[in-house]
Amino acid sequence: MKKIFLVVLGIAMLAATTAMAAETMKIGYIDLQRALVESDAGKKAKVDLDSIEKSKKAAIDEKVKSINKIEEELGKQSSVLSPEARKVREEELERLQRDFQRLVADARAELQKKEQELTDAILKDMSEIVDVYGKEEGYTIIIRSEVILHAKKELDITDVIIKKFNEVKEKSKDEPKEKPKEKSKGKK
Repeated sequence: MKKIFLVVLGIAMLAATTAMAAETMKIGYIDLQRALVESDAGKKAKVDLDSIEKSKKAAIDEKVKSINKIEEELGKQSSVLSPEARKVREEELERLQRDFQRLVADARAELQKKEQELTDAILKDMSEIVDVYGKEEGYTIIIRSEVILHAKKELDITDVIIKKFNEVKEKSKDEPKEKPKEKSKGKK
């Protein structure tokens, strides 16, 4: 009987300690995808990527027009072209099609690389903001929303992080403008 009492007492103490520890933990989560898309830097990155994509699409469209023109000419002239001339035109068409495929693949790779570079830079800076915010506000843990199955909406710090991130980025834009003036004053 005494052993059962001690076991029950031990379990009760453990449960009480765990409950107290859970109450003192401050937990938050962030939706990094939303933060990336809604931050000013994320919006600018999207505009930059759209601009690159548009220019690549224009080059691709020109190549398509060129291929279509040669295909059309070849179709119209196939009956009047000599076998050698027809072979030359078909080889030219094949070369243009290979160039087109290479152009599309290169454009896609360049766009993906640029997107990755921009995303990595933003997420690196955002991670630093989350770290500083977490320390300042006394968070025990801040996790990504992608790994959460359920959480209270009050634990979501995404909006706060977006706001802080935008503020820090805005300040960093202003600082380089001031630094060159300080350097020039020091040289005089």
